This record gives sequence, structure tokens and C-alpha cells, in this order.
Amino acid sequence: MKIKSPYLIKPHANVRLAKKSTSDTGGYKSEEAAATTLVKHRKQLADLQDVFYASQTKALLIVLQGMDTAGKDGTISHIFSGINPQGCDVASFKVPTPLEARHDFLWRAHAQVPPRGMINIFNRSHYEDVLSPRVHKVISAKVASRHLEDINEFESMLFDNDVLILKFYLHISRDEQTRRLQSRIDDKQKHWKLSEADLHERKFWPQYIDAYDHILSTTSPKHAPWFVISSDNKWYRNIAISSVIVDLMQSLKLKFPDPTVDASSIKL
Repeated sequence: MKIKSPYLIKPHANVRLAKKSTSDTGGYKSEEAAATTLVKHRKQLADLQDVFYASQTKALLIVLQGMDTAGKDGTISHIFSGINPQGCDVASFKVPTPLEARHDFLWRAHAQVPPRGMINIFNRSHYEDVLSPRVHKVISAKVASRHLEDINEFESMLFDNDVLILKFYLHISRDEQTRRLQSRIDDKQKHWKLSEADLHERKFWPQYIDAYDHILSTTSPKHAPWFVISSDNKWYRNIAISSVIVDLMQSLKLKFPDPTVDASSIKL
């Protein structure tokens, strides 16, 4: 896949998230100035998905990762609100169930991989099974590296079987996370979003950043690239991600399948 984006992580790049902007707006001066762009992307995505679903020649897997409050749910609702629900599924990966924990760590992810014609979004993903265990020293650095090699092979196999993969790291600052968590605390209608886990994991921010640096540096091949998306500004996050998705789908140049009947001969 050839995709041009300032947020693309090239293969074997030495990623340091601390050096990447969380507040870039791509030249847009305000949310209002960018609004028409997102509307255009939604319309393009809806049209492209019609052909994608009908052709059933490719599948698209979109991976969303990021720190707590980075905006994974918001990304899904704002970008994909206009597409046909029949052609899109969302899978969320939380703490493994007892059954999942008894299987290899990729088992539950493989079960959610889209069939041809479908777009599937991973809200968190198979990377969680390396990320959190590494941060909390449940697995060693050696095991974590071996799991990342397994992931590279897994994603390579998917690509060989017509599954296109786009992976997005939603990059927010710790100050922005503080503001978003405080907003949930201050608004009673947002209290349901609060969890003890989010507050607990916040203490491990440096360790998570280190782990993500390693993940992004070692698992961004051409066929399954990572994009580090500036996400302090939610509205720009949506534009940056939707732009990459639209560009990829346009590059496929898919067509509707040939009809199975001659419509001109049908008389009702």
C-alpha cells in the first residue's frame, strides 16, 4: 500500500512520541474552517463503501489505539456515521475473558477480522495483549518482542488474504488527558465514562509511552502501517484519519460487480 501522510510511520523508524506534536491542525485555523472537509470525507467514504461492500474483493481492518480518553469512541462515531451499518462492524478488546486467556493471545483478534467486503474497526486491539502486560511486567521485554514478531506475521498473513490494514495511534498530551478526565468528573452525565482503571493506569503514563514507542517502531511495515495522529483537537483528529481511509479506498479503484441479469430485458 502506498499512502502519503505526514503522520505515516515508515518501516523500522525510530519513533519517539515525545517528539511528535499532539496539537497539530494541518493548517486549519479552526474547527469551523475544517467542518466542510469532514463532511466531504464522510460523503466520499459512504460512496466508496458501497462499491467496497458490493465488490467483496478486499476487507479493511482499522485499528485504533491510544491512551485513555484519546478519543477512540469519538473517532468511530464522527467518521463512520454516514456509512451503511451492514458493511461495518466494531470490535472492542478489554481484559481477556477466562476462555480467551486460555487461548493464544491472537485468537480473539483473529475471530474479529473482517471478511471481504466488510470494514471492521478494532477499538483497542491485539496490541493490548502486549501493551498492558509489558507495562505491568506480567511479561518480559523478550516475550513482548516475540509477541510483536507474531503480530507482524499475523498481519502479513491477513494482507496476503486481501485484508487491508490501517493502524492509528491517537496521540494526546497528558495535559489534554487531564482536561478530559476533569470534564467527566465535573459533568454528572459523563460519570458513567469514569473508571477506576483509567485513573489507575494514568500513573503509568511514562511506561505506556515507552511501550508504544517500541510498538510503533517495530510493527509498521508497508502493508500494515501505523499513523500517529495529533489528537488534542478532536475535530482535526477526525479529518486526519478520514483522509487516510479515503485515500486508501480511492486507490483501490474498485468497481461494482457485473450484473447477473440483463436489466433492460426485465418487464414488471
